Amino acid sequence: MTSLKGKTLFISGASRGIGLAIALRAARDGANVAIAAKTTEPHPKLKGTIYTAADEVCSAGGKALPLVCDIRDEAQVMAAIEATIAEYGGIDICVNNASAISLTNSQGTDMKRFDLMMGINTRGTFMVSKYCIPHLKKAENPHILMLSPPLDMKAKWFEHSTAYSIAKYGMSMCVLGLSAELKGAGIAVNALWPRTTIATAAVGNLLGGDAMMRASRTPEIMGDAAYVIFTRPSREFTGKFCIDDKILHASGVKDFDRYRVDSTVPLAADFFVPDDDIPPPGVNVAPLPSVGGAPKAR
Repeated sequence: MTSLKGKTLFISGASRGIGLAIALRAARDGANVAIAAKTTEPHPKLKGTIYTAADEVCSAGGKALPLVCDIRDEAQVMAAIEATIAEYGGIDICVNNASAISLTNSQGTDMKRFDLMMGINTRGTFMVSKYCIPHLKKAENPHILMLSPPLDMKAKWFEHSTAYSIAKYGMSMCVLGLSAELKGAGIAVNALWPRTTIATAAVGNLLGGDAMMRASRTPEIMGDAAYVIFTRPSREFTGKFCIDDKILHASGVKDFDRYRVDSTVPLAADFFVPDDDIPPPGVNVAPLPSVGGAPKAR
């Protein structure tokens, strides 16, 4: 498949950042996008609502359905999926992008925040996938994508933010299990993660402000990488833990400078990328600093 024209994507957390970038790339083909997120009113530090995202999707050439949906709430998830089916007749692609974060150690993580991360990241991903699967089974080239890291189970990824890392790796374990469960049904289940920090509100607000933003790549690299995955045959490409520039390079992309926020600033490595993962030729990323901070947010 070489186009997403007429395909329907259900994307959690698509009002801004990486989720919106994935929506806009699909929209350029003429896709339908269900934008399932909580943000209905502008926030002073978080640009975008489900309605502004819908406007952008339409301007890019797609169709959009803004849906108020807290993915911790089973009834809201079921209603959002049914609304998507009623509007577009089916679902071809499910994108689990919504995520919560707390960059804290055990003593700094209150249980309310722990439950929030588990409820959105792990449980929400499982639940959204669960209720999309019956509809994906009817699709021609069905895909589920988690915005989650490779399962590189090393203590350094956990020691400074155990709760967040557990919740994020829970999304990746959904990939491991569901890809095997659904292989016979022809539904691809994969993960996508960035090699570098991505210029999102989470990075700008929580992880170093303007300096970190300038050392990042734009969300468009994740949108383009997700597009490559969605246009692969679902029966042949599943159970993969993809890194953004690596999958783009394999599809023929050679120029990654266009994704840089500031080409004069060295790129900052993201957490969770395995030490033995080699970047494409010509891609230079600053070594990961001493692990005294916490994982970068998605």
